[in-house]
Parts: sequence; structure tokens; C-alpha cells
Amino acid sequence: MLKKQTVWLLTMLSLMIVLSVYYIISPNSEDLAFIDDGQVDTEETTTTGEQESTDAEVNDISNLGKDELFTTIRMEIQDDRSMKKDRLTDIVASASTDTGEKEQAIEDIDLLDELSTKESILEEQIIGATEYQDVLVRSDGEKVHVHVKADQLSNTEVANIMQMVRDEFGEITAEVNYQPTGK
Repeated sequence: MLKKQTVWLLTMLSLMIVLSVYYIISPNSEDLAFIDDGQVDTEETTTTGEQESTDAEVNDISNLGKDELFTTIRMEIQDDRSMKKDRLTDIVASASTDTGEKEQAIEDIDLLDELSTKESILEEQIIGATEYQDVLVRSDGEKVHVHVKADQLSNTEVANIMQMVRDEFGEITAEVNYQPTGK
């Protein structure tokens, strides 16, 4: 029987092969974005009236690293939670674990899923209610950290964000910070 890591490795390798073949045979392969040495190349389409043109355009290259910061943090949080869920799933699948430990592991998995869902919903609510470029919501159980990409935050905006946190997470301490956009 194959180990879990071996199955995961084979799955990732087969996914890479499928994506490589798709990239090679795709008729619009020049429209695809790819990552090379930390640089991201994308193609942006702009429509003006009846004319349509495709121009690769980067407005602020110095801001590129800042734009990736929230995405990187999200990926790290997701990886950490995935590893925790894998460990908890191993506990549930183990024959030597008693029923109480299995029930606790299932509850912890549900809690991690619920936490991720609440964070995503809150991010979407804040972006939808305001005009911020990006929002990152992290919860560590005792406190909810909200990071907003904005030049500044007024007291009213902070109060509104804290109310959204309370509406989604209940009575919990909220910390609201902002990251200047640099524009």
C-alpha cells in the first residue's frame, strides 16, 4: 500500500504534466500568465468603445512585492491549516485512537474549516462595503487581525470594520491595521 506522501507526490507530478501539456498545446498560450524567478508576467485586456487591444502594462513595479504580501500570507496560513487538518485526519483514521480523541479531532477539523470560511466571508464583506484594494483577515482564536491596503484609515472606517468582525466572529478582540498602497 502506498504511503500518503507518495500518493501526494504522484498526484502533484501528474498535475504538473497535465498543465504542461495544456500549456504547450493551448492555442492561446501567449495569453497565459507564468511565474519565473519571482516575477509575474500577466497580460491585461482593455476595451475602449469598439476597439479592443491587449497591452502588457505594469503601473507600479515597486509595488509588486507589496501586492504579493497578502497573497503570500494567505498561502502560508492555508498551508499551515492543511497540515493541521492532515494530522487530525490521521488521528481520525488511526485504528489505535480512542473514540474521544477521534471526536475531538473531527471537531477541530470543523473548527478550522469554519474559521477559514468566516475569514473569507469577512474579507469579501469589507472589500464589498469599501473601496480597499485588498484585505487580509487572520484569526488566532483570541484575536482577529484585519489588515487593509489603504493609505490611511479614519476612526469611522476602523469602527465599521470592527463591527463587521463582531458580526461575523461574535464578541472577540479585533485589531485593525493598514498597509499604505504607496500611490
